[in-house]
Amino acid sequence: MKKHVLIIHGWSDTSKSFYALAEFLRKNNYTTTELWLGDYISLDDDVRVADVGKKMGQVIDDMMEKAELPPLFDVIVHSTGGLVTREWLTSHYRGKAEACPMKRFIMLAPANYGSKLAATGKSMLGRIVKGYNNWFHTGQGILNDLELSSPYQWELAQRDMLIGPDSDDTARYYGEDKVWPFVIVGTHPYTSLLRQIVNEDGADGTVRVCAANLNTQGITIDFRESDIDKAVTCWQSRLDGFSIPLAVLPTRTHGSVIDPDRADKSNQDDIEETPEEKAQLGTFILEALACDAFDQYLKIQLEWQAFSEKTAERKENADYYHQYLQANFYVTDDQDQPVTDYFLEFFSNTNKQSDSANVYFHSSVIQGVHVNLQNAARRNIYFDRTDLVEGYYPLLPKRDKPILFLSISAAAPGKNISYFSNLKLGAEMQIPIHYEDESATRWFKRNSTHFVRIILPRQPGNKVFALTRFDKV
Repeated sequence: MKKHVLIIHGWSDTSKSFYALAEFLRKNNYTTTELWLGDYISLDDDVRVADVGKKMGQVIDDMMEKAELPPLFDVIVHSTGGLVTREWLTSHYRGKAEACPMKRFIMLAPANYGSKLAATGKSMLGRIVKGYNNWFHTGQGILNDLELSSPYQWELAQRDMLIGPDSDDTARYYGEDKVWPFVIVGTHPYTSLLRQIVNEDGADGTVRVCAANLNTQGITIDFRESDIDKAVTCWQSRLDGFSIPLAVLPTRTHGSVIDPDRADKSNQDDIEETPEEKAQLGTFILEALACDAFDQYLKIQLEWQAFSEKTAERKENADYYHQYLQANFYVTDDQDQPVTDYFLEFFSNTNKQSDSANVYFHSSVIQGVHVNLQNAARRNIYFDRTDLVEGYYPLLPKRDKPILFLSISAAAPGKNISYFSNLKLGAEMQIPIHYEDESATRWFKRNSTHFVRIILPRQPGNKVFALTRFDKV
């Protein structure tokens, strides 16, 4: 029986970009494999990821009914194709992942938790560059889903990776008798002059390593709780005690991660690499496709993790290879109304002293802040975790537990309502967010995305309601 592999492209791309990958598979003992190249609309403004995932399900169901696809097949995706396939899996097979025909789910530079470039794609520059031949459409619907800290990413993450505090849905999609995901991503920026304008450290020119990594964490910080130790609730993982394999390649960009042999001249990048480094991408892809037991899957996770740690140790252009993380914040009040006017700060002490450590943190550890264009209550902060551990913590005064505090200040929504206290129009609270000993908190993990839901208590002023005795009127 022939094995079948589906290859799904990303935003603004087509299946033509994957001819080189298909030829690579044919050359490497996959001559008896049926290769299918998917195509979907990504540049029309009325199409969202959920639309593509729904149509993907209809097409696959039809092909399976006609016996054109077998009961089990593998899927290789690139970039936005990861979101599309996760959407198909969690909506078409909601609560019944065991019935999904996809077994091995190999993601090449997936935008699992967004891309910084999505906001650029929605700008006038994006419409000129990408929409020139498409009536200046750039795929507004999909770009909204791709934007950092988008509502869609929050919802999808709580569908297949995390169980929020208020959720009673405990379905699992990844595991021994379910789907086996693999993530492979580069961490080398683009080298061509024009493309260099979109580069950032810890990314492949388009997608951050921490945004590609499917492993994630979530917490709720509820400032209605007076006991700070009880204010933080960790979300439950939908993974049953294992992690999804992640391989971080030092010589691959977002374009070349789909071309193991660098057969396409546009994917050669002029990046110096050894023959072993050049072969590594193909080795990982073939290893994932050949995985036929869950014990082997768990072994691959450990081996890829060790490989990724070596990538982070590279000294030349070290900032490329630092381990970064991002945190998506969503702030609401206790009536579930978005709080859009707030400010987050990070400090080593409750007095918020402007010492050298705090200056270093805000100048070197924080790499970028993005306010989501759809909802300003949602924000993304990008951190250099290597500089946090190796630069920030050594600057702190010697004490038992070096701690990083998060403080939030929020402007009142009006003269009658404030947050935290009814005596102030603006108020602030702070809470410990990370300890140097990460094993104690399991937080601020390397190469990963964190979801932080913050709830602020609304406090009505004294004039909002009053009672007066009639005989005092």
